[in-house]
Amino acid sequence: MVMFAYKAVTTDGRHVRGEMDAVNMVDLEMRLKRMEMDFVNGYPVKGRGHLGQHAIPRRELINFCFHLEQLTRAGVPILSGLTDLRDSTEHARFREVVAGLVESIEGGRNLSEAVAEYPAVFNNVFCALLRAGETSGNLPHVLRDISENLKRDDELASFGRKVILYPIIVLACVAAATSVALLVLVPQLSTLFRMTGNELPLSTRVLIGASDLLVGYWWLLLGLVIITGLSIKLALNSSLRARHLWDGMLLRLPLLGEIRRKIMLARFSGLFSMMYGAGIPIVDALKSAEAAAGNSVIAEGLREVGERIGEGRNVSGAFASVPLFPPLVVRMLRVGENTGALDEALGNVAYFYDRDVRESVERLQAVTEPLLTLLIGALLLGIILAVLGPIYDIITQLPT
Repeated sequence: MVMFAYKAVTTDGRHVRGEMDAVNMVDLEMRLKRMEMDFVNGYPVKGRGHLGQHAIPRRELINFCFHLEQLTRAGVPILSGLTDLRDSTEHARFREVVAGLVESIEGGRNLSEAVAEYPAVFNNVFCALLRAGETSGNLPHVLRDISENLKRDDELASFGRKVILYPIIVLACVAAATSVALLVLVPQLSTLFRMTGNELPLSTRVLIGASDLLVGYWWLLLGLVIITGLSIKLALNSSLRARHLWDGMLLRLPLLGEIRRKIMLARFSGLFSMMYGAGIPIVDALKSAEAAAGNSVIAEGLREVGERIGEGRNVSGAFASVPLFPPLVVRMLRVGENTGALDEALGNVAYFYDRDVRESVERLQAVTEPLLTLLIGALLLGIILAVLGPIYDIITQLPT
C-alpha cells in the first residue's frame, strides 16, 4: 500500500485533512466513503510508510482495547464494534487505522491478522496476544489484560518522566541564569576590576576566565555540543556494541540507573505475566518480550533466560542464573512452580516491581529536591562571593 495525503468533507460539511494507506486513488476514495466522508483530492506522500508508533498515543490504544473489550463482552460482533470505534474515535490518524481494520475484517481476515498489517502501531506482542485470545475463545479477557498492561506502561513512563523532569527544569533554569550572568554581567564587572589594578581572588579570576571563554568561543562550544550529540546518536544507531555500552552505562548511573532498571523490569514482568496467562509458551513469550525491555543489556539477559529454559532448566533456575532479578523474585517463581501456580507467581513479580518502582521514585524525589537546592545555593553563593569580594575591596579603598 501507499500512504496518501487527502482532503475530504464530512457529513456535517467540515473540511478535514489527513493521511491514509490505500492501493490507489480509487481505493482511497472508497475507504473515505466507508468512513462517511466525501473525497475532494489527494496525492501520494513520498518516503512515508505505515503510521509511526509515535503518531498513535498510548491513551488511544488503551481506549481501543477497553471499548472493544466491553463491546465483545456484551456480545457485539467484532466488525460492528470496530465500526462503532471508527465513528467515535477523535484521533484522526488512529481513526484511519481502525477504518483499515474494518476493511480487512470485511475482506475475510480475523482481528489478529488485521492488526498485523499495522506493525508500527500494533507490535508483535499485541498481535500474539490477540491471536491467543481468538484461539482460546477468550478475546474479551485478553483485551482487558492488554488494556491493563498499557495502563501500567503509561504509569511507568509517567514515573520515569517524573524522575528526570524536575531536575532537568531546575538545571536548565540554572544554566540559563548562569549563562546570562557570564555573557552580560561578568564582562562589565571584569572591566571595572581591571581598571582598579587590584589583585583579584582566585574565585573571581576563574569566573572571569569562564566568562571570557564563553563570550569568545560560544560558537565553538555550541558546535562541540551539537557534534557530540549527533556522533553519539549515529554510533548508537549503527553499532550494536556502542548501543550495548550506552545501555550498560545508563543502568550504572547513580540514583537514576537503578530506577531505570526497575522500570524496565517492571514493564517486562507485567508483559511476560500477561502473555503466559494468555496461554503463550514461556520461550515464545520471552522472545516476544525482549524487545519490550527497552535496553540491550536487559534484553541480552532475558535472551539467556530463554536459552536456559530451552535447554530444559526450570523457570526459577533459569532466572536465577542471570543476575538481573533479585533473590526475592526468584523465590516467588520457585514457589509458583512448586505449587503449580506459576501464572500467579508471575503476577506477583509484576506487582513487586510496580510497587518497588513507586517507592524508589518517591525516595529519589525526597532526596533530589534538597540536593538540587544545595547545589543551586552553592553555585549562587560562589558567584556572589566571586563578584562581591572585589566590589567590597573597591568600596573600602574609596576616600572617605
